[in-house]
Amino acid sequence: MKKIILFLIPIFIFSQAVFAEDVWINDARDLFLKNSMHIYEINIRTFNATDSNNNGIIDFDDGEESGNFLNAISRLDEIAENGSNTIQLMPIMELGKTKALGTAGSLYAPLSFNKLNPQLESRRTALSVESQAIKFINEAHKRKIRVIVEVPAFASYELYLKNPSLFVSGKDLIPGENTDIRVLNGGNETSVNREVLKLYRDYVDYVISLGVDGIVANEASTKPAKFWEELISYSRRKDPHFLWVAQISERNKQILPDLPLTSCDKLLNAGFDGYYGNFGNIHSAKELMAYVKNILGLKNKYASPKAVVGAFLTHDSMSPVADNNISYLDNVFWMNAILPVNSFITDGLTTGDSFIYLYGNKKAFKSFTDSNIYYVNRGKVDIFNFSRKPGGKYLPLRQEFIEANRLKYNVSGIYNAVDFKFIELKTSSPDILGFVLSGGKYTLISYANMTKSMQQDVKIYIPFLKGEDLPIPIKLGSIPKIESGKLSTQLMPYEVNILLMENVSKLKK
Repeated sequence: MKKIILFLIPIFIFSQAVFAEDVWINDARDLFLKNSMHIYEINIRTFNATDSNNNGIIDFDDGEESGNFLNAISRLDEIAENGSNTIQLMPIMELGKTKALGTAGSLYAPLSFNKLNPQLESRRTALSVESQAIKFINEAHKRKIRVIVEVPAFASYELYLKNPSLFVSGKDLIPGENTDIRVLNGGNETSVNREVLKLYRDYVDYVISLGVDGIVANEASTKPAKFWEELISYSRRKDPHFLWVAQISERNKQILPDLPLTSCDKLLNAGFDGYYGNFGNIHSAKELMAYVKNILGLKNKYASPKAVVGAFLTHDSMSPVADNNISYLDNVFWMNAILPVNSFITDGLTTGDSFIYLYGNKKAFKSFTDSNIYYVNRGKVDIFNFSRKPGGKYLPLRQEFIEANRLKYNVSGIYNAVDFKFIELKTSSPDILGFVLSGGKYTLISYANMTKSMQQDVKIYIPFLKGEDLPIPIKLGSIPKIESGKLSTQLMPYEVNILLMENVSKLKK
């Protein structure tokens, strides 16, 4: 891994939640819309699990403990030290156990929308699971960490059996091969399903009562814009700063071909503050630049501001480590830092977890569902079983993550400057990304190799660059040769380089 040379730009001042005698004032929307949110996604059930015998599974009969709201508190300082200022909780509601995938139940197969998952309760205290959740959120807030939570788009087979009127009927009943979930019926633009809307209103009431700062709507396109418009308006009457972010998956077009899907544009008009960018499906520098330009266009496209999450990798993504591509993780950290997005990473990736579980798809000795198979997706976060705490052996990666987050705080200030400019740079190869960020006193020159195939000798054409200029290295591998109008260098696969210049004049968009 290349050595990082980091120059600390003076930290810009952002709005922060106000503390007065332990009173938390939610500022999640404001932070998000300034691209200043550093999101760390966690599964509470595994986040701080104790796997003493290192077999990957939590053996309760041997005194091991799965992750819960209380033992998660001891890792909050680590998250703050990483530079993350927001925790995204994977679904935390009670789960169905019938037709289950895995031995604990899928996090995305809720049985209830107003009852917490009892699996997340510590048995080492008399506090209720609700009190434990509130304590966890309060402790996060004390560290200036916001908490947002994901609401599933679907619900468990058990809930379907109890109340089929909540669900879509017909061949769209089962999304893909997910035997344990069914498609909730949000209605249409003419007539919202009031029963399902009440289910989600109950969810909003419940998580706000816990102190949550916002909601991530899983597969938001499976419900009509009118549904979300009513629900978001309802939440904002309770908390005007409550954040709403949409997850929109392209796969729904394949697994739910006959279900009407709501476009991203309609979801944003319905009140969502933004969406999770589909960066994982971008495969070239040219595609990435086009995507970024579209993101920058959001600023003036809607009645209210919108922003995007830099979701290069999520819990649904194959770990780069499982694919022998650890350098991509470094690329993701730094691209999140310098692009006009809210940064995002999933627990375990900061130290290079491969998410390979040796027990995967084998018969279980004990199960808490009607399945006796440890169902897992190879190379992906285990959301189906009581499994080990995430984490890998590539400890230097965490320092990369910390340094990237440190830079992000400054870059966010550039993006929000009155005189902000984003300029794409011409490069000598279609595999090489180059662009300039400028705002206030600072100009950043960023260039990166967006492929894993080979080291490349490249030229970056920078019109304002002079031969005598000496940019300050923020992150640098090879020392570039600087000439008037261009720099020449070598880039390893997925390598990102960042240079700082001050007081650059005559920049054109």
